[in-house]
Amino acid sequence: MFQLRAAYLPRKHLSVTSLMHKRLFVAIDLPDSIGQLLAELDPHIRGVRWTDPSQMHLTLGFFDEVPDDIDLTLREKLSAIEFGAFFLPIDGVGTFPAKGAPKIIWIGVGKAHPHLFQIHKRVQECALAAGLEPELRPWHPHITIARCRDVSAQSLRKFLQANAELDAGMIRVEAFHLYSSKLTPAGPIHKRELSLYCRDEKL
Repeated sequence: MFQLRAAYLPRKHLSVTSLMHKRLFVAIDLPDSIGQLLAELDPHIRGVRWTDPSQMHLTLGFFDEVPDDIDLTLREKLSAIEFGAFFLPIDGVGTFPAKGAPKIIWIGVGKAHPHLFQIHKRVQECALAAGLEPELRPWHPHITIARCRDVSAQSLRKFLQANAELDAGMIRVEAFHLYSSKLTPAGPIHKRELSLYCRDEKL
């Protein structure tokens, strides 16, 4: 998660209008076909809430409580990122944490691709330049497919063993997107705010 750095907070951010802020994230979307395949993995275990396919994505960065002016700067910085299209495997199901009661069920992206880590690095640099402080923990690229509440590791053992080597196919990464996320009682609502395309996909 990214937080605002105090050095980038002028006095105007302390006004009432500054309380208007956004939850933003940058992500790579999945094709509908792969999202549907992942949705069909749902083992229907009590306490496991499967992610809607339309909200499955590979997160490159999450930014909480972003004021409008920093939002605009972030968009400007992100728009300058250039990259070439590349392929990612979608394979191997696991959990966070790896041991103990699971909180997240995810599917991985193999050994990923150097381009993926470069885009992630550039997104982090853009956030820093816009006045956001990056999360310092190591980045483990994955796609969250479910969240768990009061679920034991034992109850997921068979499911994980059956899908540890799952091959869900390959995706061609041609773009990534900036989304805003609004929390509601029915769950988060995501709105695409900006799309960034690879060099050979720009219109």
